[in-house]
Amino acid sequence: MRTVLTTLHSKFIHNSLALPCLAAYCGSDCGELLIREFTVHEPRESILAMLLAEQPDVVACSVYLWNRRETLDLVDALAVARPGLRIVLGGPEVSFDGPDLFARHPGLTALVRGEGEAALRALLLAWHQDRPPGAIPRTVLRRDGQLVSGPDSPPLLELDRIPSPFERGLADLARGFVYYETSRGCPFRCSFCLSARDDRVRSYAMERIFSDLRLLMQQRVAKVKLVDRTFNYDAARAREIFSFILAHNLETHFHFEIAAHLLDEPTLELLDRVPADTFQFEIGVQSTLESTLETIDRRVNLAKLEDNVRRLRQSGRIHLHLDLVAGLPGDDYTGFLASIDRVIALEPHHLQIEPVKLLPGSPLRDQAAGLQIRFDPNPPYTVLASPDLSFSELQQIQDLGRLVDLTYNSGCFMAVLQELTAANGSFAAAMAWLAAAWRRRGLFRFPCNRQALFQKLFEIVEGHYQGRLRDRLVERLAYDYARCERVVTNRVPVFFQTSLGPEERHWVQQTVQARTDQIRGKGIKLQYFAAVFTTIHSSAPRTVHLFLYLTQTGAGMQVEERRFVQEGPRSGQE
Repeated sequence: MRTVLTTLHSKFIHNSLALPCLAAYCGSDCGELLIREFTVHEPRESILAMLLAEQPDVVACSVYLWNRRETLDLVDALAVARPGLRIVLGGPEVSFDGPDLFARHPGLTALVRGEGEAALRALLLAWHQDRPPGAIPRTVLRRDGQLVSGPDSPPLLELDRIPSPFERGLADLARGFVYYETSRGCPFRCSFCLSARDDRVRSYAMERIFSDLRLLMQQRVAKVKLVDRTFNYDAARAREIFSFILAHNLETHFHFEIAAHLLDEPTLELLDRVPADTFQFEIGVQSTLESTLETIDRRVNLAKLEDNVRRLRQSGRIHLHLDLVAGLPGDDYTGFLASIDRVIALEPHHLQIEPVKLLPGSPLRDQAAGLQIRFDPNPPYTVLASPDLSFSELQQIQDLGRLVDLTYNSGCFMAVLQELTAANGSFAAAMAWLAAAWRRRGLFRFPCNRQALFQKLFEIVEGHYQGRLRDRLVERLAYDYARCERVVTNRVPVFFQTSLGPEERHWVQQTVQARTDQIRGKGIKLQYFAAVFTTIHSSAPRTVHLFLYLTQTGAGMQVEERRFVQEGPRSGQE
């Protein structure tokens, strides 16, 4: 018997952790197993042809929030193209479906609910041995026109029973991005999360974890993203894994989802030794409103969380990604803007703002009617309105979040955002104002590259502000542009002032020549641009900034900066 395990990713760079784990657990007893991965952007006809070319007896699909619709369409096509093909669905997106799913998709053979290794193995083993499956725990099976539902069962307690998919060569390491887990379950019971249904945390043995991590690091995988819901639920365990990585890592970057309030002093001291650009922490703040956190059963010490984030930020060694969720019970528009300002004060490298999604099986979805929360019935089940937030206000928050991602998270607009924050009284107010202006111009409808972002922002500032404030905003916008984009001499944006005096031009020529002499013979290309700024430096009303753009094969562009004032040269390099 031949089984194809498959899924549809949102991006090509992504690869599956679930499918290799399923294949490793099922093993050779279940017949031949193949893993085939695609993306939601590929034509269905192409995916259909490639799957059927494998001559499968069974196709098992892993279904998620981002691929439900495409996967179900594929199921229907598979059933028509190959009558008698057994089709199995599993994954978080269908774990809470039942008879209706079978009625809508007559080609569906079986459904696996929740954690799938044991259930899928039992199902495939029965088919491989040519015997009818019984009521297998965690499954629903179509048999003789009837649905046979197996009982619920506890999840796999001993995770080490799952052979390492990495040691068996089942995971694709060639894409530079690997998902990895060291535990399952979560100690918290946040009502918007499916982990609220599984609060028993189970860990792989440390020996197994070290073996997998050593293999990934020796293979020089570019990025490993750990999918543990709360990686540091046990501080001592987390330190042991951190220490192992620090002792053996070659060049891999690691991403962890952590609870910042659980970081203790020994862990913080250890993290002070992490090399720069090695660790990234994703920290779910979600809300800073205590009553909202209590309603969703999220037990967090906010003061401790903030203190620890400040400590990590001050160290400057770890990239910090903080999350806020809009539309939670009791959180209104004004309160959510206050949460943005409170979180942005922690200076995260990345701030993610999204509306809450009412996932099937999550407690919050079960409570939605009682809480008067309305949400889209189709994936991704986004909240549309609540007693505290109208549809319009939620859309404004979504727009604000998109602009935060385009501007703040890029790291390329820091000077102008600082000035806009001062002009509007707070960061959230500034972004809300900018989002409203963006919306009025219809700019959210179309993609916008970074150069266009600068131009549109200039037009908005030019049309709204006047006088000295307008000049300060435009100059900071120009400064940000020159620090992030190479300014081409014959295509200089209109917001730059480039008229130099004789002494200033002479200084530019001398400085460029000196830097050219320094890099001669090193395979580095030097390009440059000079502009005048009159409002950035309070001590110098007119300053020439010289931006040196250095590029080298195999490396990104580096930007160096020199400054000159008429009274005498002063230089600064970054």
